[in-house]
Amino acid sequence: MSVIESGWNGLIALLSNGLTGATWWQVLIVALVMTHITIVSVTLFLHRHQAHRALDLHPAVAHFFRFWLWMTTGMLTKEWAAIHRKHHAKCEQDGDPHSPQVFGIKKVFWEGAELYRAEAKNQDTLDRYGHGTPDDWMERNVYTRHSRLGVSLMLILDVALFGALGLAVWAVQMAWIPFWAAGVINGIGHFWGYRNFEATDASTNVSPWGIIVGGEELHNNHHTYPTSAKFSVKPYEFDIGWLYISILAKFGLAKPKKTPPKLAFGDVKPVADEKTLEAIIANRYEVMAGYARQMRATVQAEVDALKARSADASMLEAARRWLHRDDDKVPAKYQAKVAQVRAAHPALAQMHAMREELRQLWSNTSHNREQLAKDLQAWCRRAEESGIAALRDYSVKLRAVRLA
Repeated sequence: MSVIESGWNGLIALLSNGLTGATWWQVLIVALVMTHITIVSVTLFLHRHQAHRALDLHPAVAHFFRFWLWMTTGMLTKEWAAIHRKHHAKCEQDGDPHSPQVFGIKKVFWEGAELYRAEAKNQDTLDRYGHGTPDDWMERNVYTRHSRLGVSLMLILDVALFGALGLAVWAVQMAWIPFWAAGVINGIGHFWGYRNFEATDASTNVSPWGIIVGGEELHNNHHTYPTSAKFSVKPYEFDIGWLYISILAKFGLAKPKKTPPKLAFGDVKPVADEKTLEAIIANRYEVMAGYARQMRATVQAEVDALKARSADASMLEAARRWLHRDDDKVPAKYQAKVAQVRAAHPALAQMHAMREELRQLWSNTSHNREQLAKDLQAWCRRAEESGIAALRDYSVKLRAVRLA
């Protein structure tokens, strides 16, 4: 056999089986592992470490993530951090780089990567929001200057390892972040899902089990506590990114700076004071989430009472999802029903009105600390004298809130 024939046969064998000779299912497992490492790199390094400074990473770990992202995405740290910081600063408003409330869900879901690339060309965004990101020799001379070289090397490596199947592996790697991060999290995470907290934006938790996208599925939790290194807040929620942070922390390779605050309780005070006020403001999202639970329980009691009398509860049931929400979060098509329900159910109307008054405790900038404490005392007194059991019970609970 000639040298040419031998070389040609070797090339065919390489393209067929690669250097590993792995079967298709082995290649699939490797591809899923590599894409998961990419997800972990995005959520731990780009998102929690760089964009929000929620944790410190050992320089070696941080640089591994930076190198891996250069190889598998070609994304630049400064661009990603700047665009994400601007998203938080302008969330759901003009200037938000990728809000489905601004661009529409179809645009963000299917063209989220294009929106990212367009914003990355905005030098004002990079200058204003890209501060504090890596600016060492490797960043300037390799990662930024040759941003496409990494993904090209990844293509060569994939084909060398897995043959022709390596092309599919590379394609999956290139599509993974644009689909899951730009499409699912940036799109669906501001359009569909459940909300633990009434954050000022439209963020939602896509799933209570943050595994596929490294914990980013818990998007409403993140927008509520953006500087927290941990995204899960409820007992039934799981953030795999936090699991990895905890493992790294045990080896001294990571150090979380902040986690979500926890609402603590002590003895019930005879009168809410300035310390109570301080604890309520510090845990305002949990306070409002607890109030929402009381409202939902009251709605259920009203529904049960109507059904016990064989009365029509359809209007109340149709509006129940929105009765505990901020007025500006109620879709236009439900606003008339919500207003009708409140008019027909005085207890729900009063709970809604007092919910808004409670929220004024941390949004009223014209009152000083002493006056706000008096406002809280007045609120508790009216709640406990309202004749509404849910209001009375919640007011007593508030008088026991303290700083953890």
